[in-house]
Amino acid sequence: MILNFLQENDIAIDSPFENGQYAFPRETDDGYCIFLDKVMGKCRIHSVKPETCVAGPITFDIDAETGKLEWFLKTSKICPLAASLHKDRKAYHTHEESAKHEIRRLVRELDAEALRAILAIEEPDTVKVAEDDVGAEVSAKLKS
Repeated sequence: MILNFLQENDIAIDSPFENGQYAFPRETDDGYCIFLDKVMGKCRIHSVKPETCVAGPITFDIDAETGKLEWFLKTSKICPLAASLHKDRKAYHTHEESAKHEIRRLVRELDAEALRAILAIEEPDTVKVAEDDVGAEVSAKLKS
């Protein structure tokens, strides 16, 4: 869908995704999303942005031993939106609800291989903010 959007809107980006078991937007050499228009300060694919962008700067991990879906907030060092959310608790809680909904959907829909690939991605500049039960269906998927 994103590749079609880029083509339809004449947006030229070489190799926009990191590919492996799960494709995700590539970062530029200075650590920004490849889809960020630095001049305008806006996302070039906002209308078709992927889950990681809808949820960002909230991210997740799954602790297979405890069966917990762990929620993390990226630091402002890597995500400008995080700084705003750190300051505005009401905005944080509104965004958190939407992010958790989107991430839970993703976790349910991905096959085990893709989910394991996401969980293998290290995200060191984050702070754990909560945890919930992951659910029997997802636990079983990860054990398969």
